[in-house]
Amino acid sequence: MSDEIQYFIANDGQSIEANFHGRTIGQITFVRVGIDKMIIDYTGVDENFRHRQIGLNLVRNVANLARSQGRHIITLCPFAGAMFARFPEFADVRLLNAH
Repeated sequence: MSDEIQYFIANDGQSIEANFHGRTIGQITFVRVGIDKMIIDYTGVDENFRHRQIGLNLVRNVANLARSQGRHIITLCPFAGAMFARFPEFADVRLLNAH
């Protein structure tokens, strides 16, 4: 299907939203700390769109943003922390081990 979910940085520059047919169905929020860190503090997905990897893709979008800005990420959000622990693709941007 060509009208898939779109991801974009919100106007405030502190979140990435998942959009489906003009409707926000997911959001991840983050705060930039200094010149080299970022904290993910919240991830949420509309319950009607769960189990479609939207949350994971939101985390991936923030990780890509961090990479492009030379930042490392601290995950205060439990979901993002779980994704960082589960997927090795985030090892290069993880600031703290999930132990």
